[in-house]
Amino acid sequence: MVTSKATGVDDYLAELPETRREALTAIRDLCRRELPGYEEAMEYGMPAYRRRGEREVAVAFASQKRYISVYLLHPRVREAFADRLAGHDTGKGCLRFSRPEKVDTALLRDLLRAVAADPGD
Repeated sequence: MVTSKATGVDDYLAELPETRREALTAIRDLCRRELPGYEEAMEYGMPAYRRRGEREVAVAFASQKRYISVYLLHPRVREAFADRLAGHDTGKGCLRFSRPEKVDTALLRDLLRAVAADPGD
């Protein structure tokens, strides 16, 4: 699944293969817990989170064909975590995990906490 036509995150998760559903549900749970004051929505065919009242998405995640991706759209947070992100498969604004069991929940938790603490601009 690259993009989804699901209208809500529950529907998105329900359409995932069982082998990935648990990992993406855990990512969702982390986002909901660590991003207080953020709204959950479907954006660009994937679950996304933005601060209430803001237009820009801060975090999103998706089940891609070959990996699970987490989009971290706060450059300062990515820069602050450069050492911990080294050795991980990263793109310009995303962190990719090749298999569900490779999802680093401790790293994601810390990244989400940093996103929540970042005032944005």
